[in-house]
Amino acid sequence: MTRVETEVEANATPLSLLDELVLTLLNEESGYFRQVPGWTLNCAVVGAALAELSFLYRIDTDMDSLILLDTKVTGDPCLDPILGEIASEPKQYNAQYWIERLAPKAESIVDMTLDRLVNLGILQHHEGDFWSLARGAWMSGFYTSSEVGTAVEFVKTRISKALFNNEIPSPRDVVIVCLIDTCDVLRYIFELDEESEQRVEQILKMDLIGRSIADAVSENIAGPLLRRSALTKPIPVVKLRKVLRNKHVRSGNVPALFAELHEEYGPVFEVRLPFQDRTIVLGGPETNHWVHRHGRMYLRARDYFQDFERVYGGIGLLPGLDGADHFRYRKSIQPAYSRTRLEESLDVVYSYARRHMATWTVGETLPAVTMCRNFVNAQTSPLLASIESQDLIEDLQKFKERALQTHVAKSLPKFMLKTPGMRRRGKLVDEVVDRVQKVHTPAQRAGCPREYVDDLMSMHASDKQFVPESNLRFLLSTPLLASMYVGDELSFIIYAMLTRPEFHEQIQAEADALFADGDPDLEALVGPGTDITRRFIMECLRMWPTISMSVRNVMNACVVEGYELEVEARVLIATTATHYMDDVFPDPFTFDIDRYKAPRNEHLGTTYVPYGLGTHTCMGSRMAELQMAIDLLLMVYYFDLEIVPKNYKLKIAPFASMSPNKRLKFRIAGQRQELSPPPP
Repeated sequence: MTRVETEVEANATPLSLLDELVLTLLNEESGYFRQVPGWTLNCAVVGAALAELSFLYRIDTDMDSLILLDTKVTGDPCLDPILGEIASEPKQYNAQYWIERLAPKAESIVDMTLDRLVNLGILQHHEGDFWSLARGAWMSGFYTSSEVGTAVEFVKTRISKALFNNEIPSPRDVVIVCLIDTCDVLRYIFELDEESEQRVEQILKMDLIGRSIADAVSENIAGPLLRRSALTKPIPVVKLRKVLRNKHVRSGNVPALFAELHEEYGPVFEVRLPFQDRTIVLGGPETNHWVHRHGRMYLRARDYFQDFERVYGGIGLLPGLDGADHFRYRKSIQPAYSRTRLEESLDVVYSYARRHMATWTVGETLPAVTMCRNFVNAQTSPLLASIESQDLIEDLQKFKERALQTHVAKSLPKFMLKTPGMRRRGKLVDEVVDRVQKVHTPAQRAGCPREYVDDLMSMHASDKQFVPESNLRFLLSTPLLASMYVGDELSFIIYAMLTRPEFHEQIQAEADALFADGDPDLEALVGPGTDITRRFIMECLRMWPTISMSVRNVMNACVVEGYELEVEARVLIATTATHYMDDVFPDPFTFDIDRYKAPRNEHLGTTYVPYGLGTHTCMGSRMAELQMAIDLLLMVYYFDLEIVPKNYKLKIAPFASMSPNKRLKFRIAGQRQELSPPPP
């Protein structure tokens, strides 16, 4: 045995039945489990845990009962709570009883198993709760002491030998075959002919433990699913006048509106708006958790975005993709949205920010939203697309807003996108595409740092069906349009700072210390010296999230919190309603940056969600937060700003995304530091 083989053998980590079940059920194409109904998956997971306890000689089972053999803890956080619950039960029950009783614990068991596999380097976790096989897992036999290439291949090879080579399977393999067959995914993993199907039937009868668990799982599958409709409650209906009379409608605070409706009507209710389809609202901690974990199986974005895609001449754009295509697209484009790209270009960010701020003059008054959008775009457009677009950005953003209002929010009739002004603005998208393509020839990009458009063009070149030329019209203009959301949030942040002098002073003090000896590096930017700034931004994101909700169509009927969602029902997910729920964020209308310090940590979980939930969580969230911090610190370092008019009270324009209304303006009241912009 070579030295390397010896080290591999020494470092090999045995996989538990739970590990093997999760790895076998994981579909790398979709980044999640194969389509296994929730109850079925829960039963299979608990079955695997019970089987593992039997192999560890803690329990035994026969067709009539499950017997406790040893109460000694295993050291496995997935198994020990189950063992403890069995040990604390004075009566003796069979495996089916324990699977039914323990099924609600399956979700936490899956979470711990996935975390373990990530920590072992076998799986890689992606934004949006996707998983794929990690690069390190391709080291031969590292976790399996086997010559087989990966942990997944190791499990599948063992099973295939039992199915196709007539080898006698081990008891562990029998259990895995039983559980996977019960989940009805065996036929998707292996191509089974009549002979191999007979072999499966033989294997299922080989082991009493595996058979009793599989029987218990299969007997529990049908009941909850077939009784779905009989046990559901009628969905409460909110009258239109109830919505219109709400004080938060007048202020434009959509999250607070839905939080108040949740308090009266519960987590699921229906609203009937004029000229709109029947809409079911999901809002609250429980529904947020359900959407984050299970929404991918039941809700579809495609229907909601199809008309919007056609405005730009595309189809199958990222916001409207679901399932495996969505995961594949996210994996391919993720590096372009990573914070690392911004971190590697800090000097460029500072340079473009200063160049733009040099155009401001003391005494000048600017519309808050326009000022912040242009400031952000002055950095993102050259960073992500290597072009300047200040002359186009305002018209492009107005066109996108109108497209969202007419084709997504449907708050305006479609003809409003066909007015002469909108037609003129729509044609500017082609101007952007032309500018981008002119500076992205191979010769011009040689030696340049890689950016978003480079990644996008690589995807187009490698698979023209997946990223067709017809989609480039929208995709190449995305860097410009993204500045709309970041800019809107930045305008909320500046307003909040200027109306809270104590925080203004603290943020200014952090900025002065940060830039005192030149431009800060990443360590300084994210270190304790900017703690107030970071938590201040987090609280602004809670109170005024630019994307406050999302809309989906039901593609598979389901039950949420006891209410049935029928196929094709339109669902509005009020994700940020939790931001204004007193039991989640105490005294939610009070601006409190200490919410994000230990031991409070009120932002942890699926209740603080300024960037969305589940598979469509914003990919650029970490990049956006760093850029907002940089921009805020630079602004207060160089300038004193004032709100105009002085007595302005915040009003929110809620559609198509949340932003301060047009009355809010910022005045450049004074210049604190000399600003020497770099040469162009």
